[in-house]
Amino acid sequence: MCYHFRMKKPQVSIIMGSDSDLPAMQAAADVLEGFSIGVEVTALSAHRAPSAVAAYAKNAEKHGVRVIIAGAGLAAHLPGVIAAFTPLPVIGVPIKSSSTAGIDSLFAIAQMPPGVPVATVAINGAKNAGILAAQMLGTGDTRIRKALVAYKKKMEKEVLAKAARIGKGGFRKYLAEQKVA
Repeated sequence: MCYHFRMKKPQVSIIMGSDSDLPAMQAAADVLEGFSIGVEVTALSAHRAPSAVAAYAKNAEKHGVRVIIAGAGLAAHLPGVIAAFTPLPVIGVPIKSSSTAGIDSLFAIAQMPPGVPVATVAINGAKNAGILAAQMLGTGDTRIRKALVAYKKKMEKEVLAKAARIGKGGFRKYLAEQKVA
């Protein structure tokens, strides 16, 4: 089963082993869309459709993809299989499973053999995968780089505002306000 969603011309492909991973992977698409980066989203299994995964990875660059984000749970072979078939950077997102809380996925994705690198983010860390993909693209795109600088400044401003509120009223008042909001 293959599900596709495309926004603009895709520069980033988000691929997951199953459509059940979509809720965890949505954060990557949200971040990239926020930076006006074209996204393609699909689901293909490295175990149940290996030839389709190989074909997808081999052809991604031909249709404009520059970075691939691959999310997988349990055995989590998808990011490594994709990395074996493409020269594009691959970012792996370990998906939290009910049986091992995603630790098995993290190890499977992070422990790639020499010559087949996969950048790995935290378990269910799709948001960071999206930001990392934007940073990769931003090395050659001034618009994206400027958007990332603005994003980080906004993040800093929000953190400093929270710190000021904690300092002004104390942490107990801050926590009480958080429960009400």
